[in-house]
Amino acid sequence: MASETVKLLGSWASPVVLRARIAFNIKSVAYEFVEENFAAKSDLLLKSNPLYKKVPVIIHNQNPVCESLLIVQYIDEVWTSGPAIMPAHPYDRAIHRFWATYIDDTWFPKLQTVATAEDEEARKAAIGEVEEGLGVLEGAFQSCSKGKKFFGGERMGFLDIALGCFMAWIRVTETFNRIKFLDEAKVPGLANWAEDFCTDDAVKDVMPSTEKLGEFAMKIFTHMKPQS
Repeated sequence: MASETVKLLGSWASPVVLRARIAFNIKSVAYEFVEENFAAKSDLLLKSNPLYKKVPVIIHNQNPVCESLLIVQYIDEVWTSGPAIMPAHPYDRAIHRFWATYIDDTWFPKLQTVATAEDEEARKAAIGEVEEGLGVLEGAFQSCSKGKKFFGGERMGFLDIALGCFMAWIRVTETFNRIKFLDEAKVPGLANWAEDFCTDDAVKDVMPSTEKLGEFAMKIFTHMKPQS
């Protein structure tokens, strides 16, 4: 594939865009990162994802692929020379996809609700739901990892990427609310996993810093607050 062209349309602050960047790093794939301006989406983005008009989108030899979890699976299937991202067994793949869907559809929206809560009571309720969800994911980690470092075993895999892409946003939320979600006393497996994930070679150079992301979050959280 010496003559192939690979582009990633995205935003540095987007956790789902981070999924594609980590997957590319695992596979040692060179790509062009095209930063999108959400206030004025590019013609390339609108053409490549006309249905949802959202990032991430990868363009591989002029062919666009949309939706972050599908992109990670596509990268794993196309660039087979690097370490596998998806589990080898079909049942394990199904389990990882199940939990990835739970993260996107159920758990992460609760994390977002912490920032948009209308009052202190609602904020505390949202924090409780996030912590409850992490307890559920702690059980999933213990089951999937089988005592190893990552959900995928000794190496980072699909479910690690699905959850780990939100680590920077978890840290920002912790900082703003003076709490600690990944408490070793409550979720020991996830607490250790988070450290291993964030220091992995595929992650550490593309994970946004808490300080930079916090400054970005201050700008967008104001607009996310319900108007009275």
